[in-house]
Amino acid sequence: MDAYEQSVQRELAQWRKKMYQNPNLFHQVSKKAQTKINSWIPAKAQRFITESIKNMVKTMLVGSQLTTKKALIPEKSLYKQDALVKEKLESYRKTATIEGAGTGAGGIFLGLADFPLLLSIKVKFLFETAAIYGFDTKEYEERLFMLHVFQLAFSRDEMRKQTMYTIENWEQEKHKLVEMDWEVFQQEYRDYIDLVKLLQMVPGFGAIVGAYANYNLLDQLGDTAMNAYRLRLLSLPGGGSFISKQE
Repeated sequence: MDAYEQSVQRELAQWRKKMYQNPNLFHQVSKKAQTKINSWIPAKAQRFITESIKNMVKTMLVGSQLTTKKALIPEKSLYKQDALVKEKLESYRKTATIEGAGTGAGGIFLGLADFPLLLSIKVKFLFETAAIYGFDTKEYEERLFMLHVFQLAFSRDEMRKQTMYTIENWEQEKHKLVEMDWEVFQQEYRDYIDLVKLLQMVPGFGAIVGAYANYNLLDQLGDTAMNAYRLRLLSLPGGGSFISKQE
């Protein structure tokens, strides 16, 4: 294992600890506030959001019209793979920021349009990231893994811990999975982003919130995806020593 992989191992140990940590007081309070916020969102808007997420899940599971290039770096260089993912993230983050500012400036109707648009940007980023790390996104299990990465990025508390366990034990756990529970998936995603998206729908204020929110949501997804694929690669035979199971 080279010096860079040793550095990545240390980063992964810290990231893993973060994924398994118990919620702090702020998260506990925000969860209660989230329940209240959900009651404020009109039923029509909730149905629109739910259908957008449901369609995204189906697209990724059944098959996708999205095309991704094969990994541009044929050699097994984790350093170069990470560098390319960071480059892609920067590009997608800019796109999401511009899109968030544009839809946020239009109030509730364009604010709702942001959901499928942002989902599309996130999905495309995940497809590209998987390809860069050498995984074939045409395979059903790889699309299922991507959904778990997505869920890990935008879940809280117990669901985050459960998803993290599945990801770091993927070779064993994938055989137990048929498909994602999209009801749980969409609810976790909505709970994670509803507050900021509600603010994005406020005319005159939404553009700033939309741009900032989308930037950070892509940043969160990028960090999670990179670490999830690093963890998976280094756990494969010949891919480096497995991350310690000790907390």
